[in-house]
Amino acid sequence: MANPKQGALPKLLIVEDDAGLQAQLKWAYEDFDVTIVGDRESALAALRAEEPPVVTLDLGLPPDPDGTTEGFAILDAIMALKPDTKVIVASGHGARESALRAIEHGAYDFYQKPVDIEALGLIVRRALKLHQIEEENRRLAEQVGDEKTVLGGLITAAPEMVKVARTIERVANANVSVMLLGASGTGKELLAKGVHDSSDRKSGAFVAINCAAIPENLLESELFGHEKGAFTGAVKTTEGKIEQAHGGTLFLDEVGDIPLPLQVKLLRFLQERTIERIGGRKQIAVDTRIVCATHQNLESMISGGQFREDLFYRLAEIVVKIPALAERPGDAPLLAKAFLNRFAAEMNPQVKGFAADALAAIDGWSWPGNVRELENRVKRAVIMADGKLVGAADLDLDADGEEAADALSLKSAREQSDRKVIRHALSRTEGNISNTAKLLGVSRPTLYDLLKQYDLQA
Repeated sequence: MANPKQGALPKLLIVEDDAGLQAQLKWAYEDFDVTIVGDRESALAALRAEEPPVVTLDLGLPPDPDGTTEGFAILDAIMALKPDTKVIVASGHGARESALRAIEHGAYDFYQKPVDIEALGLIVRRALKLHQIEEENRRLAEQVGDEKTVLGGLITAAPEMVKVARTIERVANANVSVMLLGASGTGKELLAKGVHDSSDRKSGAFVAINCAAIPENLLESELFGHEKGAFTGAVKTTEGKIEQAHGGTLFLDEVGDIPLPLQVKLLRFLQERTIERIGGRKQIAVDTRIVCATHQNLESMISGGQFREDLFYRLAEIVVKIPALAERPGDAPLLAKAFLNRFAAEMNPQVKGFAADALAAIDGWSWPGNVRELENRVKRAVIMADGKLVGAADLDLDADGEEAADALSLKSAREQSDRKVIRHALSRTEGNISNTAKLLGVSRPTLYDLLKQYDLQA
């Protein structure tokens, strides 16, 4: 298994408590710089010290060797500290359930024990190659000043959203239904389109329907179609959205608003993969993948008898939780600049950017309407702006700029929040190192050290 590349060997962290398997794995990866640990504390210490691009992780570790609690705790910690790390989870505990849950938590791949060393080696090398490609893409994006995008169009610099995007990329080709949970305005349709575009169905149709925007008496016809003469006004046979998405993806937005009688018919389609149009007598086979979204608490609706539990589990084979904009540090200024550039080109070319008070207000606002609210405010501000710079007054925000500035003080921030504070500052200064250092109250060499320590890019 010699590595054809010259220079330093790629790092590999193996988290495994079985001594015999430890030795076997270390021998198998002689073309890697291998670190082997057997517990959570050692794993996280090695992660910080070595920064390996790939980790293999056994879920069954002490003090819970017969379960998965400790393994998932390590996985979550790795994703929080180094979300670009490719984690390959191996376990003999509940194969399918563990696999789906691990992918939801950000794992790159899953392999069931007993371990086949050769097969696992292929997965490790594939993960390393992907990590190297992503690193190169990030480097090239920095050289050309490109926006930080994932899934082809989602603009973000927050690890929380990068994790969401990687989960979607990972499950895109799996034959499972995906449920996107998040508040209104967080970009659920954009992410649903990302599922479609990242899958082998991307050449098929992507059809979206907002279940809350269509009256109950029309929703069944919209979803399942109708035959000519099925009801008054049905002057021709019409395909429903499920049929229109044959070979592609159907996005059901606000799926919690589907009435109970129609939930039964949707469940039957998911079980049998056939539909019957309104007024029709024959079953029509349809190959359509379902991605759904809601801002409602479906589990509470199930308890209240408003949503079928069996339908929920059919729709929620993979659940992706989308963080609110306020939980995505650094993204509000980044998104605001992207929106400003787009709207200025379309509506007011004299606008060139944001004034300092506007960036402070954007950074300090809680954004209850999330990305949709931000987009609307920027659009209105660009239209109303009289000069070259959009000010806080144009945005109609009353965020306390002094409080926002205080949030960027490294002296009072705990170590665990340094990363978020630095990202905020970089967004405020558009990545200018000198201005970022001044804003944070540190020297340029200190800032460079912090960027390296926290694996951040300017």
